[in-house]
Amino acid sequence: MPSITRRAVLAAPLAAPLAAIAAPARALDPRPAVASFSILADILREVGGPFLSIDTIVGAEKDAHGFQPAPSDAQKLARARFIVVNGLGFEGWMPRLIRASGFKGTQITASRGIATIKPAQGHGHSHGHNHSHGDEADPHVWQDPRRVQQMVRTIAEGLAGADREAAEAYRANAARFVGELQALDTWVAEQFATIPRARRRVVTSHDAFGYFGARYGIDFLSPQGLSTRSEPSAQGIARLVQQIRRDRITALFIETGANPRVLEQVAAESGARIGGRLFADALSKADGPAPSYVALIRHNTRAIAEALAG
Repeated sequence: MPSITRRAVLAAPLAAPLAAIAAPARALDPRPAVASFSILADILREVGGPFLSIDTIVGAEKDAHGFQPAPSDAQKLARARFIVVNGLGFEGWMPRLIRASGFKGTQITASRGIATIKPAQGHGHSHGHNHSHGDEADPHVWQDPRRVQQMVRTIAEGLAGADREAAEAYRANAARFVGELQALDTWVAEQFATIPRARRRVVTSHDAFGYFGARYGIDFLSPQGLSTRSEPSAQGIARLVQQIRRDRITALFIETGANPRVLEQVAAESGARIGGRLFADALSKADGPAPSYVALIRHNTRAIAEALAG
């Protein structure tokens, strides 16, 4: 008996440190979370770190505008502790999917509180000057790294409020990523600094770059509206072709995931050349040029700046 007692006494000091080590391991068990589309999933991953296991509804190089959810998507939501959506009507299918899934966790709308812009009416393009908070607001807020900084803080506070064990980690991750986004914003501005304002005109597949244009002083024109599901009119295409010829616009880009047919028609009728592809509403796959949000902004910036400078 004495030897057993001595072993118990000797083992007791070791038990406390082992318990302390085990506790953080349990706290690090990833919480299931779902993001509505790939760009938002990457932003959520930066904030959540190892505390979140993230599923994405609309994956890389997929168009969220015309997305049709499958039963497996409802199952993802049913298992989730958190759902993060963009809002502003971008995921029109999401409210129905959430109701069908029976989701009981925390929903975070990343665009909450962000100043939105409204595309110019009747011109087929957006300069990003008009501000609106109604149903017609442009939902593509992620195209401005400064607005994404606010999205990051909103996501972090939403997670922290519902998950106090990991709250400080979420806030610390958010602060780090905001610093990276501030540096990214400065870098993008520098790429356009030497290009005269009058030359900063770009044609894209649909009106997805209003926030990028408003931030960096670029006019984006497009044959389609805010959604890739909208159908451009023959008159709208004709006006765009005339403007390309008149202003000698040379920067034309097809967006990955969008139907290239309309922009190919515009290029053929205007004599302009399509310079490459931009990523508007989705990341590239892992081996592509835009596998993360930061890489997406850098890829688009380099492509646009090169076309405008040429």
